[in-house]
Amino acid sequence: MRPIATAWTRLRTDLLEHHPAELRLSVRVTVSAVLTLVIGQWLNVPMVLWAVLTAVIVTQASVGRSLKATIDYFVGTLGGAVYAGALAALIPHDGELALLGVLAIAVAPLALLASVNSSFRVAPFTGVIVVLAPTITHSTPVESAFYRMMEVGLGALIGLLVSLTVFPARAHELAIEAAARMLELVAQAMQDMFAGFTGGLDTTSIRPLQERIGKAIAQLDEINAEVKRERMSQLSHQPDPGPLLRTLLRLRHDLVIVGRAAVVPLPQALQPRLGPPLDRLVAAGADYLRGCAAALLARRLPPRLAVADAGFGAYAAEIAAIRAEGLMRVLPGEALEHLFTLGFALEQLHQHFRDLEQWVTVCARPAKVALRDKKG
Repeated sequence: MRPIATAWTRLRTDLLEHHPAELRLSVRVTVSAVLTLVIGQWLNVPMVLWAVLTAVIVTQASVGRSLKATIDYFVGTLGGAVYAGALAALIPHDGELALLGVLAIAVAPLALLASVNSSFRVAPFTGVIVVLAPTITHSTPVESAFYRMMEVGLGALIGLLVSLTVFPARAHELAIEAAARMLELVAQAMQDMFAGFTGGLDTTSIRPLQERIGKAIAQLDEINAEVKRERMSQLSHQPDPGPLLRTLLRLRHDLVIVGRAAVVPLPQALQPRLGPPLDRLVAAGADYLRGCAAALLARRLPPRLAVADAGFGAYAAEIAAIRAEGLMRVLPGEALEHLFTLGFALEQLHQHFRDLEQWVTVCARPAKVALRDKKG
């Protein structure tokens, strides 16, 4: 019994510490399924199975995603039920060949509609159920369509209510957590890429990191759509994370420019002068990005930008001194091009650090403060 107890304790600790969001989603889905079954049986729903499946499908990781799933599932079901029910009621299909023909006529347009508009992706599935269910339940096509709408409506309503009340996960919270993870990735990428200016750039380690940043951006775009949906439906009064996410996208673009320039190291003659200030700048910048990530998660103000500002200023001052001494004139054109590219990337990066400070401050505010400011 002791090994089993130890394994259970370890599993419970791992779930609570490392997968709390997944655990909450599991609880919501379970509550949706069980509650729908109980209410469906109490209401004598003919095929409560479809209501339970609908509740499970629409219970998503965030309220915004659940709202979209509910709308899409209901719209697709309504379209499929109305079209297939009317078709099956108007065209007799007592024989096997007639049934095959009606099924084909019902499914083909709905499948085309689903391929054009993803909101109707369940319409073909609904059409199949409406046409074939009467052969099992001995009901009419109209009754089959009505029961299908009733089952989906019940499951969608319960799933949405559970998403709103049982460990509700707002898309805004997910967006802030995803933004913090991306800032950690950007900080690591910044250190790895800038190392190419004073040494060799390890492209084998940079490529996977860039891919992870790209996936993080795609995830942020998806979550931001859910945030907008929650805000439009008045389900959230949190600050809009859109400007923060756009700033993160600009930071990624800065890294792309840096990565292209870092393929060639700094001129050998200038490395003793530019290497140390560049290293300090990168260290301060990475620390600032990680500090902003921690500030988002803890809902506190971002760290002071003064250290990073000093790093950018020191590098710019050294470049100005080198230019005043005329050392730029003896450099080949390719080396000058890389220096100018680096300078442009640093200017953009510095500006986006300032933007990051502003939007982290906005997004880290508690919801009550944000709502009071909005009303004021």
